[in-house]
Amino acid sequence: MKILIIEDNDRLRKSLLDYIRDDGFAADAADDGEEGLYKALNWDYDLIVLDVMLPKLDGWELIQRLRQAGQDLPVIMLTARDQLKDRVKGLNCGADDYMVKPFEMDELTARIRAALRRSGGSPNPVLNVGPIQLNTATRTVFFKGALVMLTAREYALMEILMMKQNELVTREYLYEHLFDERDETMSNMLDVYIYKLRQKFGKDHLQTRRGMGYMLVA
Repeated sequence: MKILIIEDNDRLRKSLLDYIRDDGFAADAADDGEEGLYKALNWDYDLIVLDVMLPKLDGWELIQRLRQAGQDLPVIMLTARDQLKDRVKGLNCGADDYMVKPFEMDELTARIRAALRRSGGSPNPVLNVGPIQLNTATRTVFFKGALVMLTAREYALMEILMMKQNELVTREYLYEHLFDERDETMSNMLDVYIYKLRQKFGKDHLQTRRGMGYMLVA
């Protein structure tokens, strides 16, 4: 899953990037509202973490333009303002959640995962595909009842495939949602992670549609 962080405070933006990436997400960032809106409209993200007080274009205006353009991805707004009218304004503009600074990073990532589950139509944190079980809250995966150890990137790939079980997931979609601005464009990166998952879960469950993408089946 890929997150866009729009925050003008350099220290907080870097902390958010580091923490969210360490938690297994791909993440990009913007330091003003105009850049953030451009990225949100032109690149493919699963969720936006949006500061309210931004230079060039504030968070309220940004989310309104985003919704007017037909973008319905989840947005979590961040603000130092702890007044009811500000929270109501953010939610009325189209935000899915609202956090007041300062906040705990663990709570933010928990809210990110909850918002992603809701947007994916699966509020239950536990996903099952045949003998494979994945818990998005604890970030654990079991195969035939046994815990499987995955790297952060392997888990992120497995989570996408589990959420889109029995659907063809294209290589283009996986590249867009697994890798961020730090990653070099390497044509074999995805193949390496697919190979590692097949070693752990078997070829029967993770199928290739040659020239198109992959499908996770029971």
